[in-house]
Amino acid sequence: MSTAVSTDLLDRPGARITFDVRGSGPLLVLAGSPMGAGPFGPLASLFADDHTVVTFDPRGTGRSVVEDPDADSPVAVRAADLAALVEHLGGGPATVFGSSGGAVVALALAQERPDLVGTVVAHEPPLEELLPDADERRTATDEIVRTYREHGPAAAWGLFLASAGLPAVAPEEVPERTALPAAGDDATARQTADERHFFLHEMRETVRWAPDLDRLRHARIAVGIGDASAGQLCDLTSRALAAGLGRPPEAFPGGHVGFVEDASAFARRLWEVLSRA
Repeated sequence: MSTAVSTDLLDRPGARITFDVRGSGPLLVLAGSPMGAGPFGPLASLFADDHTVVTFDPRGTGRSVVEDPDADSPVAVRAADLAALVEHLGGGPATVFGSSGGAVVALALAQERPDLVGTVVAHEPPLEELLPDADERRTATDEIVRTYREHGPAAAWGLFLASAGLPAVAPEEVPERTALPAAGDDATARQTADERHFFLHEMRETVRWAPDLDRLRHARIAVGIGDASAGQLCDLTSRALAAGLGRPPEAFPGGHVGFVEDASAFARRLWEVLSRA
């Protein structure tokens, strides 16, 4: 059964955020980065019977346009966007499920605005600053950006996937680059703009954000890791985060985007984790 979706806009300094709302009940926000709202649709529908489920395109991605395409997108700015969205929708406290860079943003929200957050499930946040080889990781990230500038997105995606320990796929199949499905020349232009924003203005900001573990230990945070992600970058960073918070990680089905691979199985596991948070 399909779930009705309403779409609205939220004006923010330097950007206009497009967000979608399904269902009614307690507020549940599904946050990605650079992933937009589209891939979260099946998971959102599974929670919409008893939650108000919000998905959105982060600034500079998909439908959420920015005034200055050359401006960086710091985690603090994206967390402020998320805080404003929660306040716009009633003020929370919201349950936030964040994936990848969206998990980093969710952690920043919990750190800076704990009044707006009930539980955060941080699924595979790429917090490279928590790793013992953080210096080497910074160098690798700079090389990905340089490759994008000099050789284009296909070469940059190849380096990105290798650095993350993810299997190589065709560039058009990289799930992180997906917002809402579209077709035609406009979609190609949007994809090009999204890739440029990610590689030049978002990726470094995300992986170099360092959490304040002392502050986050007081928050209700569950750290999720895909059971197919062993040895990958986000497996390592998630385990480092869980250890820093003094709590065991939670296993989720699938890999880095397990909620896309099997939304039903992922939703069942997310329900279990939230019920114990």
